[in-house]
Amino acid sequence: MFYQDLEEPLRFGDVIRGFALSTPSIDSPPLNVNTHEYKIEIALPNFCAVLSPCCSIDEKVISLSPLIQILSSFYLNPHFEEDLTRINRPVSPDKAIPPAGWETLTPLEQKQKMDAGLIYTHWEKFIYEKNDLFPIYTLKKTSSSWEKTTNHYMIDFRNTFRVNCSKIVRPNKAPLGTKCLQLSIETRKELREKISAYYWRIPEEDKVLLANT
Repeated sequence: MFYQDLEEPLRFGDVIRGFALSTPSIDSPPLNVNTHEYKIEIALPNFCAVLSPCCSIDEKVISLSPLIQILSSFYLNPHFEEDLTRINRPVSPDKAIPPAGWETLTPLEQKQKMDAGLIYTHWEKFIYEKNDLFPIYTLKKTSSSWEKTTNHYMIDFRNTFRVNCSKIVRPNKAPLGTKCLQLSIETRKELREKISAYYWRIPEEDKVLLANT
């Protein structure tokens, strides 16, 4: 079960609405703060996901990520096409890429990947299961007549925004009517584990340094 019955307190992963998000756009970082140009883009998405941990929803501040349309490329992988929420969980390396891509690997490369165990794909993305609240949209590919209608949505961990709201005092004291959906405990666990893995990745240069210490 992806969602569960609504409870009043705000929780990590909740789907909420009614919040504006802002993004600064800068062509060149200003070295002189007295002479600089920038733009502020304001958006009011239909829905956002709460990315503040439950115990950090307080002091009139919350972190949100807008729910956005998924990518048509997800459907290139039959394993994901059967259930798009599989992208949220570690998968076997032979299921992580489309069969055509797996077949281009040598037997040794395939063995090395399989020996590494389960892995995440699309590290920065988390899929939200379809729900009647979500608008339906159509994905298309410009190079063919392929199209797919869905109301799956996703969040991208790179699209995280701080929002100040005077009515968010703590999880059980937040604006009424803004909460739309609540993740099940298991789904919330999957979100917590994937976003942790996203930030936990170690770059290659750090691996070298750590190996030599």
